[in-house]
Amino acid sequence: MTDSASILVLTTGGTIDKIYFDANSAFSIGDSQVPDIASVANVQAPLRLQSLMRKDSLDMTEEDRQQVLAAVSAAPETRILITHGTDTMVDTARVLAGVSGKTVVFTGAMQPSRMQVTDADFNVGFALGVLQTLPEGVYVAMSGQVLDPLRARKNRAAGRFESTD
Repeated sequence: MTDSASILVLTTGGTIDKIYFDANSAFSIGDSQVPDIASVANVQAPLRLQSLMRKDSLDMTEEDRQQVLAAVSAAPETRILITHGTDTMVDTARVLAGVSGKTVVFTGAMQPSRMQVTDADFNVGFALGVLQTLPEGVYVAMSGQVLDPLRARKNRAAGRFESTD
């Protein structure tokens, strides 16, 4: 039985969960780091983790985005955190823009959470915090900002997300 007051964490892959394999100089997507991040931060809100896929966001298809939408729509929880690769996070968030009755926050990382220098821990903590205070809607929470996905973009050159306003 799922407590509707708990937070659902949907994972899709992306940089936040990447593991570096030194032997072949490549990254692979591993298990979600959100439970570890939440544990270290002593997060008290009940979390339910559901892994939807382990994909780099550049490899996500429209069918993948529909799978995310279906999972959000079917969830008994009204507060949902989605970890996602940053390259197409806004695209997936826009697919969910019409969801009602839920607060959905997307977050990710520019550097894998397993790296010594990473924004993953901050972004996950920030996203979990704002998720519990924002009204119903779909948001992108990155680098201390809460953005409307309909007016947000990733600025690759600057290494950050920004509003298009």
